[in-house]
Amino acid sequence: MDFRKEAQALAPYLSALRREFHMHPEVSRREFWTAERIEKELDAIGITDHRRVDGSGVYAVFHGEKPGDRVVTLRADIDALPIQEVNDTLSYCSGEPGCMHACGHDGHAAGLLGGARLLYAHRGKFGGEVRLFFQHAEEIGYGAKQFVKAGLLEGSGRVFGVHMAPDIPCGRVGVKLGPNNASVDHFTVKIGGKAAHVSTPHLGVDALYIASQIVVALQALVTRRTAPADPLIIGVGKLCAGTAYNIVAESALLEGTTRAFSPQTRAQANAELDALCKATARLYGGTAEVEWEDFAAPVVNPPEICREVSGVVAGLFGPDALVTDRPLSCGGDDFADYQAVVPGVYAFVGSSSPDKPDTCRALHNDRFDLDEEALTVAAALHARYAVDYLTGVIG
Repeated sequence: MDFRKEAQALAPYLSALRREFHMHPEVSRREFWTAERIEKELDAIGITDHRRVDGSGVYAVFHGEKPGDRVVTLRADIDALPIQEVNDTLSYCSGEPGCMHACGHDGHAAGLLGGARLLYAHRGKFGGEVRLFFQHAEEIGYGAKQFVKAGLLEGSGRVFGVHMAPDIPCGRVGVKLGPNNASVDHFTVKIGGKAAHVSTPHLGVDALYIASQIVVALQALVTRRTAPADPLIIGVGKLCAGTAYNIVAESALLEGTTRAFSPQTRAQANAELDALCKATARLYGGTAEVEWEDFAAPVVNPPEICREVSGVVAGLFGPDALVTDRPLSCGGDDFADYQAVVPGVYAFVGSSSPDKPDTCRALHNDRFDLDEEALTVAAALHARYAVDYLTGVIG
């Protein structure tokens, strides 16, 4: 099974599939066309045992024909972003106003379908079970939880996924042990005060002033409550308050996010943020209510599973293709929800080429694009890792 060569032969198929997804992007929890297209492709491959998860996710499973009881899970996220694509010179530019695949999920879906096609064609050469997760709503930290809640990881020995990486040249793959992506939590702080005329501030409680003090004080949790070598971000992106220029604000609302690379730092920062908001509001006569949304835990790759994936990368593409020192990313990914249940690794497939400038743009950019040779890398990597695990070459 020369999966690298076979994946390269699929290049036109993978490119056409990815471009079709790119032209029909759908935001989180609305991936209905995408799910239907994935199901159609699975049927064409011969993988007919599939079903929806939470409406717009797709779960599929098939078995090798040799004896074996191992189970491997391969995951791709499929949602797009609420961003207007501006690169309308592309023949495959988004056809949906205000929505585009700016994070490579079109490539993830195509790459996993390519890997599934390779695996299904060779099912007579391995045993065990292959599970495919075409996961919806990654961008809002929702979809992975639904697959886990449905029990679809139960009995799986490994979970594996890839993400396109414009910071890595096409043809190379990042496999880094330990922390890779930060946790992502969204907080909303509702501050209650008391309205008064600005000429009599002592008769009111200034919610805007309280909010301003909180915004400034939060940074002390980073600089004075967390070790300098332990990365932590607390960002406030939204502050709304007041009704008129000459009225003490009766209420205020803050929205922001915390990002951390360890469960311990995440828990400490979130608890201290909650306490700081309430104490600051109380100090100035107001109230503060803090609401949290858990988007994603830190993505942390276990050393022993990294060794497995690194060996697969080196075997497929040569040792020079392996990147082990990719910088930490403060972006999150709910692949971490799978790692909390089953041993697994998230790998990063290089997707940029200097002669294609838009492929070098950062994720979530309105001109983001992929070097489509990365699709063959992803397909081969999915297939080789799955077969090596199912046949006991690794693990």
